[in-house]
Amino acid sequence: MITKEQQEKLRGWFTGRLPDDLFEELVEVTVDREEVTVIGRIPAPGLAEDVSDAEREAAVQGRVQEFRERTRETRIALAREAEHRFRKKVSWGVECGGERSLFTHIAAPVMTRLRQPERQVLDTLIAAGVARSRSDALAWCVRLVQRHADDWLGELRDSLEHVQRVRAQGPDTGQEDAPGDSD
Repeated sequence: MITKEQQEKLRGWFTGRLPDDLFEELVEVTVDREEVTVIGRIPAPGLAEDVSDAEREAAVQGRVQEFRERTRETRIALAREAEHRFRKKVSWGVECGGERSLFTHIAAPVMTRLRQPERQVLDTLIAAGVARSRSDALAWCVRLVQRHADDWLGELRDSLEHVQRVRAQGPDTGQEDAPGDSD
Protein backbone atom coordinates (compact mmCIF):
# COMPACT_ATOMS: atom_id res chain seq x y z
CA MET A 1 0.00 0.00 0.00
CA ILE A 2 1.35 3.41 -0.94
CA THR A 3 1.13 6.17 1.66
CA LYS A 4 -0.52 9.54 1.11
CA GLU A 5 2.89 11.21 1.31
CA GLN A 6 4.32 8.87 -1.35
CA GLN A 7 1.26 9.58 -3.53
CA GLU A 8 1.77 13.32 -3.09
CA LYS A 9 5.47 13.06 -3.98
CA LEU A 10 4.64 11.06 -7.08
CA ARG A 11 1.99 13.60 -8.15
CA GLY A 12 4.46 16.40 -7.43
CA TRP A 13 7.10 14.75 -9.60
CA PHE A 14 4.66 14.46 -12.52
CA THR A 15 3.40 18.03 -11.96
CA GLY A 16 6.96 19.31 -12.14
CA ARG A 17 8.03 17.06 -14.99
CA LEU A 18 5.06 17.36 -17.39
CA PRO A 19 5.43 20.03 -20.08
CA ASP A 20 3.17 23.00 -19.30
CA ASP A 21 1.31 22.64 -22.59
CA LEU A 22 0.62 18.88 -22.36
CA PHE A 23 -2.62 19.13 -20.35
CA GLU A 24 -4.94 21.96 -19.35
CA GLU A 25 -4.81 20.41 -15.89
CA LEU A 26 -3.34 17.34 -14.25
CA VAL A 27 -6.53 15.70 -12.99
CA GLU A 28 -5.32 12.58 -11.24
CA VAL A 29 -2.24 10.48 -10.53
CA THR A 30 -3.08 7.09 -9.07
CA VAL A 31 -0.70 4.33 -8.12
CA ASP A 32 -0.76 0.74 -6.93
CA ARG A 33 1.86 -2.01 -6.73
CA GLU A 34 2.23 -2.37 -10.49
CA GLU A 35 1.18 0.85 -12.19
CA VAL A 36 1.01 4.64 -12.12
CA THR A 37 -1.89 6.13 -14.07
CA VAL A 38 -1.69 9.78 -15.11
CA ILE A 39 -4.92 11.50 -16.19
CA GLY A 40 -4.94 15.01 -17.62
CA ARG A 41 -7.67 17.27 -18.97
CA ILE A 42 -7.46 18.35 -22.61
CA PRO A 43 -9.62 20.99 -24.30
CA ALA A 44 -12.97 19.83 -25.59
CA PRO A 45 -13.62 20.44 -29.26
CA GLY A 46 -15.45 23.67 -30.01
CA LEU A 47 -18.97 22.65 -31.03
CA ALA A 48 -22.27 24.42 -31.35
CA GLU A 49 -24.64 23.83 -28.46
CA ASP A 50 -27.27 22.17 -30.65
CA VAL A 51 -25.10 19.37 -32.09
CA SER A 52 -26.32 15.83 -31.65
CA ASP A 53 -24.94 13.50 -28.99
CA ALA A 54 -23.47 11.32 -31.74
CA GLU A 55 -21.58 14.27 -33.25
CA ARG A 56 -20.36 15.43 -29.83
CA GLU A 57 -19.15 11.90 -28.98
CA ALA A 58 -17.35 11.55 -32.33
CA ALA A 59 -15.70 14.96 -31.92
CA VAL A 60 -14.45 14.08 -28.43
CA GLN A 61 -13.12 10.72 -29.64
CA GLY A 62 -11.37 12.51 -32.51
CA ARG A 63 -9.80 15.04 -30.13
CA VAL A 64 -8.59 12.26 -27.80
CA GLN A 65 -7.09 10.31 -30.72
CA GLU A 66 -5.36 13.44 -32.05
CA PHE A 67 -3.90 14.16 -28.60
CA ARG A 68 -2.76 10.58 -28.18
CA GLU A 69 -0.92 10.53 -31.51
CA ARG A 70 0.56 14.03 -31.20
CA THR A 71 1.93 13.51 -27.68
CA ARG A 72 3.05 9.88 -27.98
CA GLU A 73 6.82 10.57 -28.04
CA THR A 74 6.64 12.98 -25.10
CA ARG A 75 4.54 10.58 -23.03
CA ILE A 76 6.82 7.63 -23.83
CA ALA A 77 9.91 9.59 -22.77
CA LEU A 78 8.27 10.67 -19.50
CA ALA A 79 7.01 7.14 -18.85
CA ARG A 80 10.49 5.67 -19.30
CA GLU A 81 11.95 8.19 -16.88
CA ALA A 82 9.18 7.57 -14.32
CA GLU A 83 9.36 3.79 -14.72
CA HIS A 84 13.09 3.91 -14.00
CA ARG A 85 12.58 6.20 -11.01
CA PHE A 86 9.51 4.57 -9.43
CA ARG A 87 9.86 0.95 -10.68
CA LYS A 88 6.25 0.87 -11.93
CA LYS A 89 4.66 0.95 -15.37
CA VAL A 90 3.12 4.28 -16.36
CA SER A 91 -0.25 4.50 -18.10
CA TRP A 92 -1.92 7.58 -19.52
CA GLY A 93 -5.43 8.86 -19.97
CA VAL A 94 -7.35 12.05 -20.58
CA GLU A 95 -10.58 13.77 -19.69
CA CYS A 96 -12.17 15.60 -22.59
CA GLY A 97 -15.67 16.98 -22.85
CA GLY A 98 -16.71 15.22 -19.65
CA GLU A 99 -15.51 11.81 -20.89
CA ARG A 100 -12.53 9.84 -19.56
CA SER A 101 -10.39 7.77 -21.92
CA LEU A 102 -7.54 5.52 -20.82
CA PHE A 103 -4.72 4.67 -23.19
CA THR A 104 -2.75 1.47 -22.79
CA HIS A 105 -2.86 0.27 -19.22
CA ILE A 106 -2.12 -3.01 -17.56
CA ALA A 107 -4.63 -5.56 -16.42
CA ALA A 108 -2.85 -7.42 -13.63
CA PRO A 109 -3.89 -11.01 -13.01
CA VAL A 110 -5.10 -11.78 -9.51
CA MET A 111 -5.31 -15.32 -8.23
CA THR A 112 -7.95 -16.30 -5.71
CA ARG A 113 -9.52 -19.41 -4.27
CA LEU A 114 -13.29 -19.45 -4.06
CA ARG A 115 -15.63 -21.87 -2.40
CA GLN A 116 -18.61 -23.26 -4.30
CA PRO A 117 -21.18 -20.61 -3.22
CA GLU A 118 -18.79 -17.87 -4.37
CA ARG A 119 -18.13 -19.65 -7.68
CA GLN A 120 -21.89 -19.98 -8.17
CA VAL A 121 -22.20 -16.18 -7.96
CA LEU A 122 -19.66 -15.83 -10.74
CA ASP A 123 -21.26 -18.59 -12.80
CA THR A 124 -24.68 -16.90 -12.47
CA LEU A 125 -23.20 -13.67 -13.86
CA ILE A 126 -21.81 -15.66 -16.79
CA ALA A 127 -25.11 -17.45 -17.44
CA ALA A 128 -26.95 -14.12 -17.35
CA GLY A 129 -24.61 -12.63 -19.94
CA VAL A 130 -23.19 -10.06 -17.53
CA ALA A 131 -19.70 -11.53 -17.89
CA ARG A 132 -17.93 -13.81 -20.37
CA SER A 133 -15.78 -15.66 -17.86
CA ARG A 134 -15.18 -16.06 -14.14
CA SER A 135 -12.36 -13.56 -14.47
CA ASP A 136 -14.70 -10.99 -16.05
CA ALA A 137 -17.37 -11.76 -13.45
CA LEU A 138 -14.92 -11.23 -10.60
CA ALA A 139 -13.75 -7.93 -12.11
CA TRP A 140 -17.42 -6.88 -12.43
CA CYS A 141 -17.97 -7.69 -8.73
CA VAL A 142 -14.92 -5.67 -7.71
CA ARG A 143 -16.13 -2.65 -9.73
CA LEU A 144 -19.57 -2.97 -8.12
CA VAL A 145 -18.09 -3.03 -4.62
CA GLN A 146 -15.81 -0.12 -5.49
CA ARG A 147 -18.75 1.95 -6.74
CA HIS A 148 -20.81 1.34 -3.60
CA ALA A 149 -18.10 1.31 -0.96
CA ASP A 150 -15.86 4.28 -1.83
CA ASP A 151 -16.32 5.96 1.55
CA TRP A 152 -15.63 2.75 3.47
CA LEU A 153 -12.59 1.92 1.31
CA GLY A 154 -11.30 5.48 1.78
CA GLU A 155 -11.51 5.12 5.56
CA LEU A 156 -9.76 1.76 5.35
CA ARG A 157 -6.94 3.26 3.24
CA ASP A 158 -6.56 6.14 5.72
CA SER A 159 -6.33 3.62 8.57
CA LEU A 160 -3.67 1.64 6.72
CA GLU A 161 -1.64 4.81 6.21
CA HIS A 162 -1.87 5.49 9.95
CA VAL A 163 -0.64 1.95 10.70
CA GLN A 164 2.31 2.46 8.35
CA ARG A 165 3.23 5.75 10.04
CA VAL A 166 3.08 4.12 13.49
CA ARG A 167 5.24 1.22 12.32
CA ALA A 168 7.79 3.63 10.86
CA GLN A 169 8.06 5.37 14.26
CA GLY A 170 8.70 2.10 16.08
CA PRO A 171 11.90 1.31 17.95
CA ASP A 172 15.07 0.89 15.95
CA THR A 173 15.58 -2.87 15.71
CA GLY A 174 19.28 -2.40 14.99
CA GLN A 175 20.11 -1.05 18.47
CA GLU A 176 22.04 -3.15 20.93
CA ASP A 177 20.29 -4.48 24.02
CA ALA A 178 19.91 -2.02 26.85
CA PRO A 179 22.49 -2.25 29.67
CA GLY A 180 21.66 -5.03 32.08
CA ASP A 181 19.70 -7.08 29.52
CA SER A 182 20.96 -10.59 29.07
CA ASP A 183 19.88 -13.73 27.29
